[in-house]
Amino acid sequence: MLYWLTALSDGGDLFNLFRYITFRAGGAFLTALLFGFLFGPPLINVLRRKQGKGQPIRDDGPEGHLAKAGTPTMGGLLIVGALVTATLLWARLDNPFVWLVLFVTLSFALIGFADDYAKVSKQNTAGVPGKLRLALGITIAVIAAIWASAYHPVELQNQLALPVFKDTLINLGLFYVPFSICVIVGSANAVNLTDGLDGLAIMPVMIATSTLGVIAYAVGRVDFTEYLDVHYVPGTGEILIFAAALFGGGLGFLWYNAPPAAVFMGDTGSLALGGALGAIAVVTKHELVLAIVGGLFVVEALSVIIQVLYFKRTGKRVFLMAPIHHHYEKKGWAEPTIVIRFWIISLILAMIGLATLKVR
Repeated sequence: MLYWLTALSDGGDLFNLFRYITFRAGGAFLTALLFGFLFGPPLINVLRRKQGKGQPIRDDGPEGHLAKAGTPTMGGLLIVGALVTATLLWARLDNPFVWLVLFVTLSFALIGFADDYAKVSKQNTAGVPGKLRLALGITIAVIAAIWASAYHPVELQNQLALPVFKDTLINLGLFYVPFSICVIVGSANAVNLTDGLDGLAIMPVMIATSTLGVIAYAVGRVDFTEYLDVHYVPGTGEILIFAAALFGGGLGFLWYNAPPAAVFMGDTGSLALGGALGAIAVVTKHELVLAIVGGLFVVEALSVIIQVLYFKRTGKRVFLMAPIHHHYEKKGWAEPTIVIRFWIISLILAMIGLATLKVR
């Protein structure tokens, strides 16, 4: 919205700064961070008062989690509120990709909110039925896939770009929408599965989103795409502002989510942030790079799939408990040790993902 102040500029004054994406991204980061610090305490107090017993804790989970009983959930409202406010304030509102990512984020946040509300109000871990959640997620992803394709350059529509073999495009044709569904819905649920320890999910999400934000900025500039030998997608540069807002909002939330957590993000946050990651990947044509920078989420999701399939087939378990972070809890690793080591892994994967921009 503040971009409109450029209409008052004569080209050499303060208003001219609002033309620059990097300046507005910095503003979005600070706005979202300030939002988190200002509204974090009152939101947590309201959630604690309204929820009473807080998020239900699974009886079959790690024993140490029973001490977390009474911690309020739905803290994702703080992150989503911060990033939406900052994005609307600092991004260009005539950019269709900004609205696409906001649509996916808010839609998945609503699904997560409904799930959290059902769990808290009924004081059980069932929540919204899985099939209904999946159906709603698929519907959102279908809309996002068609929306993105409509604004992609003609030569990139329904195409899958490869991160290393950059001259190669794979025409997915009718499979483009199902593929995008897998990316967006898969990302949302993978982040949701990762959110099982204090601070575990939010930092890897911030790292992955920042990486994709840099990529979005690069693929939205002709000069950068020529140098990096990647496909040019006009308009994606504004996604950097969304990514910066998410990073700022995420830091604000982490202040209260650091062990021992004063609030959990809940499905409200994890589904929203995971959906946002998937949407950015689809918009920028870097779906496969998401699998690299979000590799931690992939491993978490795969650990659950492997555990379920192997147990159904043999009656035995591959991991002591899934998702895999619980496996290490069962092995005796301290929670902060798991969290920080997973952060380190996420940062390494992000560096590998960025390196694909210049691999020839």
